[in-house]
Amino acid sequence: MAPSRKFANSGRDPRTPSPSRLDGGSSATSSPERPVGPLSIPMPPEDREVIKVNNANLTELKHALDDALKRYLGRPDLFKQSYLHTDVRLALGWLSVFVAAGTALYGYKVEFEESKPLVWVGLLSYMALSVIQSLYAYFIEGNIVFVGRRKTFSKRIITERITISSTTTPVKKSKPPAYSLSLHYVRSTSGGKSLLAKGKTQSHKGYNAFFDGLGTLDQEKFEQWVGGLVEQAMQGKTS
Repeated sequence: MAPSRKFANSGRDPRTPSPSRLDGGSSATSSPERPVGPLSIPMPPEDREVIKVNNANLTELKHALDDALKRYLGRPDLFKQSYLHTDVRLALGWLSVFVAAGTALYGYKVEFEESKPLVWVGLLSYMALSVIQSLYAYFIEGNIVFVGRRKTFSKRIITERITISSTTTPVKKSKPPAYSLSLHYVRSTSGGKSLLAKGKTQSHKGYNAFFDGLGTLDQEKFEQWVGGLVEQAMQGKTS
C-alpha cells in the first residue's frame, strides 16, 4: 500500500521517467545558438539580373557562377566579403608599375653609364615584385573566390568566417565538366579563443545543372545548392 500512497501524494506514476531524463539533460549541454543561414534569407527576384554566357566557354561559365556566389553570400544580412587577397595583388601590381616607370624615367634623364647601377636595381626590384605577386596568387590565394565574415550577438559576440574555393572539374568519359566548391567554416567567440563550430564541405555539379541550352543561369537553383552547402558547414558537418 505504500507505493499507492506515494503515487497519490505526488500525482505522478514513479515508473514514468522525469522530463529531465526524457530530454537527456539537453538543456544543460545545449550548443550555442546557430546564426541564421543563407537558405533562410532568399534572394528577392527583383535583385537578380539575367545572366547569360557562352555554354562552350568553361572560363565564362566558372566566372559567372563565381560572381553569382559572391552576390548571394555577400549580401548585408549574410557575410561581409573580405578583399584582402585582391588588395594584396593590386598593391604588388601597382608597386611594380611605379618601380618600372620610375626606372624608365631615371634612365631617360640620366646618362647611360651613370644610370646603370640604379637601373639595374629598378629592374631587379620589378622582377622580384612580379615574382612575389605570382607566388602569392598561386600559393596563398589559390582558388579562393570568397572570404566572408559576420558578427552576431546572442548573449555574446559570435564571429563567423567562411572561405570558399572553386575549380572546374574537366570532362571525364561521359560526365560533363563540373563546378566544384570547397567550403571551410569557423564560428567562434571571445575574439577567436573559444571555438563554437567548425565545418568543411565539398561538392560538385555539372555546369549543365545550372545553365540551360542558351547559356542562361538558373540563379535560384544555384543559390539553393550553395546555401545548402553553407548550412551543412555551419552545422559543423564535414563531407
